[in-house]
Order: sequence, then structure tokens, then C-alpha cells
Amino acid sequence: MSDPTLILYGTELSGHAHRVVLLLRMLGLPYQFVVAPPEVRRTADFLKLNPLGQIPVLQDGSLVLADSNAIMVYLVRRYAPGSPWLPDEPVAAAQVQRWLSIAAGEVTHGCAIARAIKQFNAPMDHGQAVRTANRVLGFMDRHLAGRSYLAADHPTIADLACYSYVAHAPEGGVSLEPYPSVRAWIGRIEALPQFVAIPPLPIPHG
Repeated sequence: MSDPTLILYGTELSGHAHRVVLLLRMLGLPYQFVVAPPEVRRTADFLKLNPLGQIPVLQDGSLVLADSNAIMVYLVRRYAPGSPWLPDEPVAAAQVQRWLSIAAGEVTHGCAIARAIKQFNAPMDHGQAVRTANRVLGFMDRHLAGRSYLAADHPTIADLACYSYVAHAPEGGVSLEPYPSVRAWIGRIEALPQFVAIPPLPIPHG
């Protein structure tokens, strides 16, 4: 068997990398995972791949693509055209894009940053991150009441994009207890075939 042509640079604790890993597994695509911690991302070789020094980065032969949401769109369109993971129907496609934007916006600035502060001492405002997290979690909880997934009646890349940092919000000091519909949705994502979890980090107290 030949080596996989897909190479994903990331870290196992990165929610941005995790969403791509989930999609690769859901699509059954073989890939090589290359660990790229901060010191690697500052090297000249990595900066040739992504001048912003961010993960994840996907290499597919001669193609180099950064940004987790862009990578997911590429993977579906390239390897699973017509897949329900990225619908073609206009309204469903628009809903997926909306949630990709929320994943890159409020989910990142809320859940992800709160986790980065508590777990990795990121020099940011934890109170603001928690407020942003609770605002988007409340919105998601109301949206998910009476429905199973974010953008369609089946899982899409929108769900994968939002899942990782929302599910791990407690690691940033953000409780999920007030959000039963979000917790039920997390359970549905974790029950999907080929799901793999991010290694858990300790839940901060106080």
C-alpha cells in the first residue's frame, strides 16, 4: 500500500486540527499526521507552508492549503463530491457557511480562547471570552432545540467545525450544564462512526 498523499500538520490538542481529523476519518481518507507545535511553526520550513504560522495545514501532493474550514470544504469537494457533509442545495449550503463563520468567530473567540487562557496561559481576557462563549452557547442551545444538527437534518462540516471547542468548553472554565440541547448534540457527534476524541485536559475550578 502506498503512503497517503494527504499530510495534515497540527497538534492533537488543537480543535482546529481536530475538526479536520474528524472529517478525514468520516470520509475514510488515509492521511499522515505531522505534529507541529509552536516551535515548529516558527521555522522557515513551516512558514513556507503557511506564512501565518498557524495550524492546521494540509498538503495534498503539490497543493498546500491552510485554514481548517477551507481544508474541510476542499476535502469534501475534492474527494466526496455530492456528499451530504457539504450540501449543494442553496439553503443548506448557506446554513453550513453560516455555522462555519460562527465556528471561526464566536466559538473561537469564546470557547477556544477561554480554553487557551486556562490551559495554555494565553494572555487574553478570560472574562470576555466566557461572556462570548455563553452568548454563542445560548444561541446554539436555542437553535438545536427540536433539531439534531446545526445546518441540516444530518451532520455536516458545520457540526464538525463547531464541535471540538464547544465540547471542550469546560476545559476553559465554561460550563455546559445550562445548555441541554448542546450537550445532546455533542453526544450525537461523538456517536458518529469513526469519531475520535481530543485527549482531555483538566477542568479548572474557581
